[in-house]
Amino acid sequence: MEVEVDDRVVRVTNPDRVYFSARGETKLDLVHYYLSVGTGIVNALRERPCMLHRFPTGVDGQKVHQKRLPAGAPPWVETVRLHFPRWNRTADELCVTELAQVAWAVQMSTVEFHPWNSRRADTERPDEWRIDLDPGEECGYDTVRRVAHVVHEVLDELGATGYPKTSGGNGLHVYVRIRPDHGFHDVRRGALAFAREVERRSPEVTTTWWRKDRDPTQLFVDYNQNARDHTIAAAYSVRGNPDGTVSTPLRWDEVDDAEPRDLTIATVPERFARLGDLHAGIDGSVFDLTPLLEWAERDERAGHSTPVRLT
Repeated sequence: MEVEVDDRVVRVTNPDRVYFSARGETKLDLVHYYLSVGTGIVNALRERPCMLHRFPTGVDGQKVHQKRLPAGAPPWVETVRLHFPRWNRTADELCVTELAQVAWAVQMSTVEFHPWNSRRADTERPDEWRIDLDPGEECGYDTVRRVAHVVHEVLDELGATGYPKTSGGNGLHVYVRIRPDHGFHDVRRGALAFAREVERRSPEVTTTWWRKDRDPTQLFVDYNQNARDHTIAAAYSVRGNPDGTVSTPLRWDEVDDAEPRDLTIATVPERFARLGDLHAGIDGSVFDLTPLLEWAERDERAGHSTPVRLT
């Protein structure tokens, strides 16, 4: 069937294919979900290289991680070319500038959208600092909530404005818009310095994590999400699980009560219609990373270097 998106027409094949087995939502339901949060998802993805998590037979089937734009894209689908030094290869990734491009990606079986934290004007200089609160298997969501308030406290002391959202899983993300003055290495250094400050204020937090010996009761502040080519699900991105949970923006006063499992493609459209895009103002609150880099230098002088290995 054909779906009109602004002045574009997107042809949706297999619209009745069930993508989410918990309630039976289909591929067409997924298209309609993204259209219902259109300004929010475009704001989250705009001008950013975007990796696609595709599920050709629904989320109970195989997942395909795709950097390169799938074949057959119409001429109005935009891309940005990236270079990957490790393999000495390039990839033309989706670069969203309008909602029809999101709908087309869903037609190509995309469920999750994972954008870079830089934009195509200069892909090597991030304009978004991402704080990822990642709980271990035995770390409850109450701990995530408590640490989120510590994060908020430290951000306030820095004069930075944080925009929280659920991860769509068991964690929570906080985004801060930054000036694109630094490369990925320095943004990651600053993110680690911030994470260490949160760690100092909360015994439940760790900034040291190797998969082999991670304490399942601790919460990891994953500063590595600010490394080059590391991505996490965008605000309003659906996650690839049978319930169709959504990485959903929150107000800070909602952190204690919001239940991530209740925020799904079935419930978020009504919430979006009522509240609008809670991340709409993020571009108006730009933080200078300099204080965090000073913290990083302080930590490095004390012998706390930034780990080279990325997890």
